[in-house]
Amino acid sequence: MFYNLNQIVVIIIPLLFAVTVHEVAHGYVAYRMGDPTAMMAGRLTLNPIKHLDFFGSFLLPIILKFSGSPIIFGYAKPVPVNFANLRDPRKGTIWVASAGVLANLTLAFISGIFLQVFLRFSSLWNVSIFYPVMIDLLLILGYSAVINCVLAVFNLIPIPPLDGSRILAMFLPTSLRSKFLRIERFGMIILILLLITNSLQSLIAFFITPLLHFTLGNSGMVFIFGMIGRN
Repeated sequence: MFYNLNQIVVIIIPLLFAVTVHEVAHGYVAYRMGDPTAMMAGRLTLNPIKHLDFFGSFLLPIILKFSGSPIIFGYAKPVPVNFANLRDPRKGTIWVASAGVLANLTLAFISGIFLQVFLRFSSLWNVSIFYPVMIDLLLILGYSAVINCVLAVFNLIPIPPLDGSRILAMFLPTSLRSKFLRIERFGMIILILLLITNSLQSLIAFFITPLLHFTLGNSGMVFIFGMIGRN
């Protein structure tokens, strides 16, 4: 039981941090570009409790897990952004939508770098009393890299309400933009069906695999996926 709880903790910590930073990045960039809505709502905080969404943070990952989906995905409560307040609505929308993805990629690279450094100097700790703690730390860093890469790639899918759809919308003619964004009310249903039926698996893996190799390096890939396979 302790082992299972420990495994849950080393996954939950990087997941909560990843979705929290993703949303804060949206709100912070919006604030810098003229919209204080997220700041006034108290959402420019790294406190995950302020960002958790019951469906996206709890129910959706459980549904995907028990449906057999190879991709376990979750999201936090979106930060409120009034795009009309942005000094340059078109450019501002692109930057605000891209901010979450860039934040996740940054976290993935930082996690991967630290993981590779610790593995490089494993001889300093792998026979010490710190070994169990270091293994948990390495797992947190490894899962952080994987989770953030998945979030970055997944959010670039151009299906509303994902960030990729807002970026794409800014390059569409005005006449098509509003029609395209109307899909948002059905967006989560479409995404859940695509995940459950494994329709996105090959597409996401195509982008995530080289990204993970770059982020984790050979030593990191062997470690984290060896540990995942063992569990």
